[in-house]
Amino acid sequence: MNIFSTNNTSLKYNNTFLLPVRTAHFVIADTIDLMLTVWKEIQKYKMPLLVLGEGSNVLFLENFIGTIMINKLQGLDIVEKKHTWHLHIKSGENWHNLVCYTLKIGIAGLENLALIPGLAGSTPIQNIGAYGIELKNVCEYVDLLNLFTGNIMRIPNKNCYFSYRDSIFKYQFQIGYIIVGIGLCLQKKWKPILTHQDLIKLDIKTVTPSQIFNFICAIRRSKLPDFRKIGNAGSFFKNPFVKKDIFKSLIKQYPNMPYYPQITKEIKLSAAWMIEQCKLKGFQIGGASISNHQALIITNKNNATSQDIVNLARYVRNTVGKKFNLWLEPEVRFIGATGVLDALKILS
Repeated sequence: MNIFSTNNTSLKYNNTFLLPVRTAHFVIADTIDLMLTVWKEIQKYKMPLLVLGEGSNVLFLENFIGTIMINKLQGLDIVEKKHTWHLHIKSGENWHNLVCYTLKIGIAGLENLALIPGLAGSTPIQNIGAYGIELKNVCEYVDLLNLFTGNIMRIPNKNCYFSYRDSIFKYQFQIGYIIVGIGLCLQKKWKPILTHQDLIKLDIKTVTPSQIFNFICAIRRSKLPDFRKIGNAGSFFKNPFVKKDIFKSLIKQYPNMPYYPQITKEIKLSAAWMIEQCKLKGFQIGGASISNHQALIITNKNNATSQDIVNLARYVRNTVGKKFNLWLEPEVRFIGATGVLDALKILS
């Protein structure tokens, strides 16, 4: 059987930057058996493999010379216990659709993570987070397929080493492993999370999960361009974390600077605010532009090339660095001809 039935395939609609890059081979995998078969074949031909969901957090710098495998594992199981709901979600399920479905059937707890693009299987890699909650707050485990052995390992939350936009899956399990499922635990005794500055106007005593969901969807739609119309990968840069001595120095210079104290005793700062202070909203290099609505978004405004996006990101990073002496780190993964590259090194 020739599993590589499609060759020299366009990836324009498999990356949300809508870049017209191509891949030598392209496979849609809807079973674990097929994933293992693909792995055996690429090992035989010593071919690089990249597993993609919806391509929502990647920047292709060039054509991919190996095999792109699209994760289409589907399925959702729900177990009800006395105080909790336990969800097992296969990794090819769309994340936002999952949030919508749980609310529809009366299971709350994911509403703050509405409208985050991508698949369930991508969420642990980045430890997705928004509006006061991160995946690590609700994740029980991650199921990981070992392509070398064919076995599935269940990694409990504590061993995922979740941190801000980070996890063990970015490093130790990059090659030869695929996330095939995640487990979530949601409390039946629901408590609204309204700590984010955009949500404090809501009444904690009367607000419902659906109201939070609708409110967040409205905010995100007002700030984030629809990638199907204007290519983008969401927030391009991470928010920086600084120690108290650096924070004290900055707040003296910029008393209106927003900040968020952390339990680690570090202070989280707003990368978007810093970019705005550099007057970079709308700034453009080639076909790539900073969004006029949200400074963290780099858009493919006018047939941008990968290099346009890299050049713009580097310019933003250097401009912010010179003004604040803080050097922003990219959240987006950079993909070269054979796999993931060191994005920070490329922008430095």
